[in-house]
Order: sequence, then C-alpha cells, then structure tokens
Amino acid sequence: MTNPMPATLDSTSSLDEETARAEVYGLLASLYYAPPSPELLAQLRVAVTESPAAGGFLEEPWRAVVAAAREQDDAAVAREFDTLFGGVGKPEVYLYGSHYLSGFLNEKPLAQLRETLLELGLERDEAMPETEDHFAYLCEVMRYLIAGDDVAVANLTRQSVFFSEHLQPWSTAMCDAIGQHKEARFYAALAEFTRAFLSVEAQGFDMLV
Repeated sequence: MTNPMPATLDSTSSLDEETARAEVYGLLASLYYAPPSPELLAQLRVAVTESPAAGGFLEEPWRAVVAAAREQDDAAVAREFDTLFGGVGKPEVYLYGSHYLSGFLNEKPLAQLRETLLELGLERDEAMPETEDHFAYLCEVMRYLIAGDDVAVANLTRQSVFFSEHLQPWSTAMCDAIGQHKEARFYAALAEFTRAFLSVEAQGFDMLV
C-alpha cells in the first residue's frame, strides 16, 4: 500500500504506513459522524499540507480540506454538517450504504454487513443512534482492521474483503452527492479527499490480488 496521506494531524511524518492509514480512517469517521469539534478544526487549520514526496496523489485534495477549514469558522462548518446530513426526517445527503446500494434504508445490504461484523467479532454500541452502514461506522471498522491487535482479524486480507464488499461499491456515489450539494463547502473538499483516499486504498488492495 502506498503512503495514504501527505500529513497527519499531528504533523508527524515518521509514522509507519499502516498507522497513517488507520489515522485517516479515524479522521474520516470523526468528520462524517458529527460536526467537528473546535479542537479538531483547530488541528486541521494548522496541519501540514506538503507531501513528504513531491507530487503525492493526495496532496492537493488534502490541501483543499485544510484550506476549507481555514476559510470557515467553527459555527459555519457545524451548520454545513447539519444542513447536509442532519435535520428531522430525510437528510439532504445520505451517509448510509443501504441507501446507495438498494435505494432504501435498513435493507439487505445492512443485513449482509451485520453478518460480516458478526464474523469479525464486532457489534454495534447500543448508545450509537446510527445503523452500522453509516460511512463513519465503516471507517471505524477499517481503522480497527488496520490497527487492531488480533492479527486473525486485523490483517490486509480482511481489510481488502471488507473494503470491496461494504465501502467501495457506494462511497463514490456518496462523495458525488456531497460535492453536488449547493451548500457544501468544507464537506465538498472533504468529499474529494475521501474519494482520492479511497481510490488509493482500492489500488493498493488490487495489488494484493
């Protein structure tokens, strides 16, 4: 797998590749699950934007995320999150795999995902209001499959299968929906970074075949 990100939030370039990948998934999970905290936005605004290797594929989309965080204040980013993903009833943009795969929520793709999670020994926290096919939840699963201590579960083979079955088939459509929304600013930039990062992931997993 190639280095997935031009810089980590703590501006440390010495992290190994797998740790960096896990951190990106963790960051995406945080940003898509809830409006980012002031502390997280503050970190984004001072994040390094230059790739250790000139011309890195993710350098420009990452630079755009940092720029978008700097251009808007905390309240504006929070309002944007609520406009796109919140509200009562139907959201402007769905973050659930079932919606993109079947056109409805809580359908067969979610049941299949729950079977996979059971096989991995994972279950949903009852305190979490979102279903397991929420993009943030899937990013957290990927982070665990990369950084977890149980090598029988946390390994490249499991990552590749989970990614290809539960993230890759619909994530591009989600990024398209976010980017096309007229109110998207910070999240439009994040969607492009998400698209680019997942493309790098897909290419890396293809190399394993």
